[in-house]
Amino acid sequence: MARIAGIDIPRDKRVVVSLTYIYGIGKSAAKDVLAKAGVSENTRVRDLTEDELAKIRKAMEDYNVEGDLRREVSLNIKRLIEIGSYRGIRHRRGLPVRGQKTKNNSRTRKGPRRTVANKRK
Repeated sequence: MARIAGIDIPRDKRVVVSLTYIYGIGKSAAKDVLAKAGVSENTRVRDLTEDELAKIRKAMEDYNVEGDLRREVSLNIKRLIEIGSYRGIRHRRGLPVRGQKTKNNSRTRKGPRRTVANKRK
């Protein structure tokens, strides 16, 4: 397996797809990295040479990925919570942050339904 940014990327997939396994690298960023490195997108990871891997690692230095990016995101959320902004309060309560309605949906953020027992007259 090839290691890039501390992550073992899959060997049998195309390089452009394998790079998306790295946190902070999506499809367009993967294409940009490969264009900078001068590596074909259709090459399989197992067919890459050490020289091509080194070029990809060099091109990835411009991107904030993995541990640094995760730390930055968590610090941003922590800052929002500390200053007491609306978004910070939503994060603290575990509710949707980006303005979604919560009457019917938002089960991902709210968790499984909690029913009230014996609600009869």
